[in-house]
Formats: sequence, C-alpha cells, structure tokens
Amino acid sequence: MYPKKELAQMVIAACIQFNIDTVVISPGSRSAPLTVGFTNHKDFKTISLVDERSAAFFALGIAQQTQKPVAILCTSGSALLNYYPAIAEAFYSSIPLVVLSADRPKHLIDIGDGQTIRQENVFENHILFAANLIEGETFNIQNAQFLVDALQTATSQLGPVHINVPFDEPLYETVSTFNEFHFPIATSKSSIAGFSELSISTELAGIWNTAKKKLILVGVHFPEAEINSLMHFYADDPSVLIMTETTSNLHHANVVESIDQLIFSLDEKEFKELQPEVLITFGGMIVSKKIKQFLRTYPPKHHWSIDVQKATNTFFCLTEFLQISPIAFFTAFNQVVHKGNGNYQQHWLKFRDHKRRKHQEYLADIEHSDFKVFHQVLQSVPQNSQLQISNSSMIRYAQLFSIPQSIEVFCNRGTSGIDGSTSTAIGAAFASKKQTVFVTGDLSFFYDSNALWNRQIPINFRLILINNSGGGIFKIIPGPSTTNTIEYFETPHCLTAKHLCAMHGFEYQVAASTAQVEKELNGFYDSSEKPKILEIFTPSAKNDLVLKEYFKYIK
Repeated sequence: MYPKKELAQMVIAACIQFNIDTVVISPGSRSAPLTVGFTNHKDFKTISLVDERSAAFFALGIAQQTQKPVAILCTSGSALLNYYPAIAEAFYSSIPLVVLSADRPKHLIDIGDGQTIRQENVFENHILFAANLIEGETFNIQNAQFLVDALQTATSQLGPVHINVPFDEPLYETVSTFNEFHFPIATSKSSIAGFSELSISTELAGIWNTAKKKLILVGVHFPEAEINSLMHFYADDPSVLIMTETTSNLHHANVVESIDQLIFSLDEKEFKELQPEVLITFGGMIVSKKIKQFLRTYPPKHHWSIDVQKATNTFFCLTEFLQISPIAFFTAFNQVVHKGNGNYQQHWLKFRDHKRRKHQEYLADIEHSDFKVFHQVLQSVPQNSQLQISNSSMIRYAQLFSIPQSIEVFCNRGTSGIDGSTSTAIGAAFASKKQTVFVTGDLSFFYDSNALWNRQIPINFRLILINNSGGGIFKIIPGPSTTNTIEYFETPHCLTAKHLCAMHGFEYQVAASTAQVEKELNGFYDSSEKPKILEIFTPSAKNDLVLKEYFKYIK
C-alpha cells in the first residue's frame, strides 16, 4: 500500500537514494500521503511521536549517534513551528536533520483555512537549504532537483534542511505499486582540496615550530579513536598545552580536562604566563566561560580554527580558517612539525595536579549538595556507557570532574538550551547499543517531560534527576541575586517526578542525602523490566554556597 500521489512517492524515493532509513512521524492528516508511504516501505524504520518538539529532538539524538541524516515528518500549520528549537540546535551542532512538512497548496494559504501558516522558508535563518515543492507532473523536474539539492546538503554539509511538500485533497488514496525515480547525485569535493602538505609546511609549520607556547583547545567532538591517537604527539610536546571540554571525548594523561578548575583563580601575571602564541581550536561549542574571557583578554598572535564547515571566531582573534577535518589536518601536520622545548606544559600540568588534590580534599568533607551528588553520580556510571548531560548548571558541574575514557559524553551545546535535553538523550539511547545514562536538572526535566511519552525508550535507559527546586544556575552566575526579582530567574517549585514515572511506566527511586544517594545508586544500573529514574533532592539554599566555597578552597 503506497500513496497514490506521485509527489509523495518522489520524496520517499529520494530519501531511499540518499540512505535515509529512519523517519520520526508526528500524527496529522495533511501529511497522510507521506505517512502511508514511509510506514509501508520496507526500507524505513518509522517511529510515531505526538509532540513535534520532542520528536525533533528525539530524531536529533538518533542522528547524533548514527552520524547520518534522520527525517522528521509533520502535518501543516503550527505543528511545523514546534520543530524550530531542534532545528536551531542541529544547525549549530552540525547534525543532519531532514525536515519534511506537509502543507496546503498556495491557493489555500491566507484565506482563512484551518491549520495553515506561511510555511515556505519559515526556518531561513537556521537552515542550510529550503526546498518548496509544487504538486503536479509539470513540476517533476524542478521538484527532483530541489530534493537532490536538499538531501545532498544535509548529507555533505551536516545540518538541517527543510522540504515543504504541499498536497491537495484527496490525501488517503493508495496504490499497490511504487514508482522508480533516479536522482542525479553530484560528486562531493574532498575536504582536503587545496590543502597540500607543502602549504602546511611553508605557511603554518614554520610558525608552530618556532613558538614556545602553544595551546590546543577542543570543544564538542564525537568520540573518535583516530583523533585521540593523533593528539598523543602534542600531549608529549613540552611546548604544547591541550585543554579539553568534557564533551570533547578526548583523553590523555597530559591534558587539562577541567578548564575552569585550572584558570578560575589566576591573577594577571599568571594569565600572561598562560597566554599562548599559537592557538589551535577544533570541535564544537565551548562551555567554559572562563576560557573565553581569558583568550579574549589575552589573545594569541595566531588562532587557527579547524572545521569542515565553518569558522567560529569565538575569541575575536581568528587568523586562519582551515576548512578540513581535524583528522585530515593533524595527519598531515604531524609530518611537518617537530616537538618543541621549554616548560610550558609541565608548569601548567603541575598547577593542574595541585588543583586536583585540592578538589579531592574538598569533596571529602562537603555536605549533601549538587556538587557532592555530581561526584557520586559520575563515580557510579558504568564503564563503556554513554553519558548524556542536560544544559545549564549540570554541564557546568560536569566540567569540574574527570570522566573515564570509556564513557562517551554528549550535550546539546549548539544553542545550549534546556528545551530538548531529555528527548535527545532518549533518541541517543534508542540509536546506541550502549547503556545510556542521562543526568539532568529539574527545570530541564519538567520542561521536556513529554519526552517520556515515547514507546521506544530502552529498558536500560537510566535518568538521574537532580532536583534543587528551581534550577541553581541563577544563584551561581553573577547578577540575578543582586536584584529583587530572583524568583523570576530561579523558578521555584515543589514538583517531583513520581507521578510522571507512574504515568509513563518508569521505575522510580528517590534520595535526599549523601547516604541515600549511595544506597539508591547501588543496583540502579542493574537489568530491569522498565527504564528507571532516580530523583535526588538537593538543598537549594546551600548549593551555590558549596560551589563558591569550592573555588575559594582550590586556589
């Protein structure tokens, strides 16, 4: 049973040719031709999720793990607008999403018909390509070219594209045959085109080899053994300091993985000592606000950004954009540079080790709080797991801890929003063969509670909810507490996850002290017939004080 509408069959055939095999569908009538087609075709895995916002983030989580495009399909009208937060996240995180929206034909727009909005180019500020198709055999050639351009963009440029598909009634007519369509696919250009070993040696290697202080800063990065291996060369270079974010998934004994822990209390003299001559950055967004402030105030003479898609001038001192994959760049660069001399790395690693000792001392004595709970939780995560972390204070706490190499870490840092963290984590758990552990704050969790309305949640999914009754980030950052409107920033509440767990079929556990947390974590990851949530209540009035005292203590 396939849709009778030729345009629907053409869209489905294009998705097949571009190896899209997963479609997350939200219910609706105008999208019926595509829904019928995708669900009845053997080449697609289809998933039904009612809430479009959650559905889009769920699909984003799948694409995050599979590193290939995932399609999302919705009906016409405001349904489409609910995709926007996930589209913006995909745009800034370079995650391929194919947005398929059903629409009414143009003659039915702006005449007072139900479920109609102006859908063409509605995401134009955060989309890589927008294709507005037209129903009718006359437009087949144009539609085919639009489909190729859109899907090739999503695949090669790694980001979201929007394909708007108008259908006139009738919508539910079916046929027993599926037409064959063949779309011309252009050969993609190599990511190292124009980037020769000679240009590296003459333009960059000379600068690198003569510099005494070199810093490599790594942001969000998908776990890759090859880039870890290539970084060993620099980790063993005394003139190079490597700083990594928790989301970098890059590990070595000679890296600084807790950036804020190292630089929080530095004075002007120490900042000048740390100031690099050459800075290399790769990976996605940087969480640490301290490293941004440092590099903007004490900029390097040379900043080289390495990325296949776009340059990000985060520190306002970019001098070279190298449009190439980090693996391709360092494979070539390692052949033409040599290790330097000096004590740049050794000095700062000694400083790092001092901070680590102070960190452990402080943790041994502190009372139950967000900070203490994070320590307990991170120690409990099983080896070879996938760790998903929500935004706001949760990812900032994670930045202060060393996470074992066997654990892969992910967070929606493209826009740094709280709106779809749970949905993304569940999508990632659905796509991954690994045990998935999601650590989230209360505002993120309740904001995205429709994420639990999903029959695809694996039974080994584990969600740890740190509930400080309103979110702690606005007590941590300077500013909000100096006003008389803190309740509008902090959002105090008395909500718990207990009844949501009962409604959505989760096992529910609860803790409110250090001893209870330890007890509940014991066995939390064991096999079960349902996914589990552990809700940990922490003292809202103390959490910020514990963290502020921490930074004083580790000076």
